[in-house]
Amino acid sequence: MKAPRVLVLGSVLGQEMGGVLRHNAELLPRVSRLLEAEGGSLAVAVGAGGLALELPPEIELLDTDVPARPPLVRATLEGRWVRRLLAEANAAGRPFDLVHTAHHPVPRHLPAPHSLLVHDLRALSLEHSPMSRRLFARQILGYGIERAAGVETVSEAVRAEVLATFRVEPERVSVVPNGADHLPVLERSARPNGKLLALGHLEPRKNLELLLETLSVDLGLPPLQLAGRAKGEEEQRLRSIAADLGVSARVEFLGPVEERDLPELYAGAACVVCPSSLEGFGIVAVEAARASAPLAVSAIPAHEEVTCSETPKFGVDNAASCARAIRAALGATPQLLDRQRAHADRFTWDRSAEALCEAWVRAATRAS
Repeated sequence: MKAPRVLVLGSVLGQEMGGVLRHNAELLPRVSRLLEAEGGSLAVAVGAGGLALELPPEIELLDTDVPARPPLVRATLEGRWVRRLLAEANAAGRPFDLVHTAHHPVPRHLPAPHSLLVHDLRALSLEHSPMSRRLFARQILGYGIERAAGVETVSEAVRAEVLATFRVEPERVSVVPNGADHLPVLERSARPNGKLLALGHLEPRKNLELLLETLSVDLGLPPLQLAGRAKGEEEQRLRSIAADLGVSARVEFLGPVEERDLPELYAGAACVVCPSSLEGFGIVAVEAARASAPLAVSAIPAHEEVTCSETPKFGVDNAASCARAIRAALGATPQLLDRQRAHADRFTWDRSAEALCEAWVRAATRAS
């Protein structure tokens, strides 16, 4: 069977840079070339917000008025538009073999098989979502996953969680990880007065309060920089915790950072610390390891998967353990930093594009 003709639902691709947008920005051009080489093609249904990424001309762009938010309105309008686009493609003699989406809910009653990329299952975690939302999310996710011709996850950790949670055959679930080779690597510039760096949105699942507690437990640790956009009232909450712990003077809130500034941040950090309690894929850990930055990560499945076994790790609720891991990272040998980088270098966007193309071919074949 030749490669499929795939319609990607892009109504959320007008948003600011994040995991979903980065994944699409890097993978769509690459996978389009792979499909075309095997007789397939790629089109993107563009939402009302347009696109916040550049796509090559060989990818067909189909305009719609589907808004990115709210999700239920998006799903309703997206379903109508997809059915219309599929009908128009059929009438033109160029039918789509597969509809692909990386967001939820998946539109209902699609007259074509669909593929679904799952970044994480945070909506099912009671710790990160209200009970009512958790129960509703289980139904929404289950509908999309259990009816999909193919499910792609960003890590083996998420794949295992999907298989344990939903009624889906293992052969229908493939791993399409993130890459990290979109960032240039600068020469290390860390100095004795370098700082700890935690990078990412300020939100509860990032578990940043653990780092504040860690500073209060080990007064000799370097100061901490928190780099990322705050969600809701999270920055105010963290500032209050820092004040209560007496560490405010040792914490710097950098706010949102541009992607172009990340290489310099990694190059200058005394240690990059990733304390998250939940991640689908540990992109910051991989980027830091590629930059040869000393690294300490929480011992969660996603971090275990993307870091080498010798990378210092700590419990998500243990400040003393976190302090020990940071101390170990600060003392990392050049040999350890080389091994960490070699492990991280496995995650490339070209390899991920090949994995996605293969997953789409299997999904389309399975549904035909």
